[in-house]
Amino acid sequence: MQFIDEVKISARAGHGGAGCVSFRREKFIPLGGPDGGDGGKGGDVVFEVSPSISTLLDLRHRPHQKAGRGAHGMGKDRHGAHGKDLVIPVPAGTVIRDADTGELLADLTKPGERVVLLRGGRGGQGNARFATSTNKAPKFAQPGEPGEERVLRLELKLLADVGLFGFPSVGKSSFIARISAARPKIADYPFTTLTPNLGVVAYKNFRSFVVADIPGLIEGAHRGAGLGHRFLKHVERTRLLLHIIDISLMPERDPLRDYETLNRELALFDGQLSEKLQIVVVNKIDLPHVRESLAGVVERFKGLGVRVFPVSAVTGEGVPALLDEVAGRLWGASDEGP
Repeated sequence: MQFIDEVKISARAGHGGAGCVSFRREKFIPLGGPDGGDGGKGGDVVFEVSPSISTLLDLRHRPHQKAGRGAHGMGKDRHGAHGKDLVIPVPAGTVIRDADTGELLADLTKPGERVVLLRGGRGGQGNARFATSTNKAPKFAQPGEPGEERVLRLELKLLADVGLFGFPSVGKSSFIARISAARPKIADYPFTTLTPNLGVVAYKNFRSFVVADIPGLIEGAHRGAGLGHRFLKHVERTRLLLHIIDISLMPERDPLRDYETLNRELALFDGQLSEKLQIVVVNKIDLPHVRESLAGVVERFKGLGVRVFPVSAVTGEGVPALLDEVAGRLWGASDEGP
């Protein structure tokens, strides 16, 4: 399925039904009086979190959404039926804003959570409502009111406990494939991952946590360079970040500079991202020249007050210790429950 995490739609609540102008006409009952019923209320536009949906793809193909119209009132004091509500299913983590003003309208994170964003128009009153002692035969009724209408922008921000980020080709896809059942595309060229991948990591004693593999970032990502801020937003909801570092390209690439560059991109995109808990992971230690350089790199990071976890996504070396650290950061202690 194609991963769509941003879409713009036009939504309109239902128009209220019109009130009816009608008079009783029964044999032997002269001047029966008005009996026009009220129009029905227009349907509302409701957004509801569905656990069976993981993308906004359906809305990409249906950008115009409209709730049901209220039925008109009828004679014999019969009121029109209410218009059918339009319930739009969205995945957990969907943020809804007004496309014109940017106003935040809803932030839906829990399965089953729902919000009425657009109210249907009120139905018009029939002429029976306007009969008085001085006007016993009103010949008018109210029209129905239009429903609310807005252009909405929906953004999906993945809900995950842990976010993997780093420069392209540092081995994030291989790592998430190692620790979970996720099977992302893995290849030896940059930007192999074009959409975020989610994986569930089964930890000890039947506990688990969700990991999101964020596509490779580069310098200038906060301005849209590379895959840019389109995917930086998926980092916002994570509780913990794993910063994957590749030292196999030394000395052409300086791992400390890469570390500082991407942390600067996080801060420039959203200052709160730079304050998230972060674990630095050096990948590819199965390569001989990486293992030779590892001690020096660890010491350099130690000088910054940063602890490094060496791992190999290929062989699994160092991964159990890293998962213990992740669990400890998430739940307070690696051997305690959440």
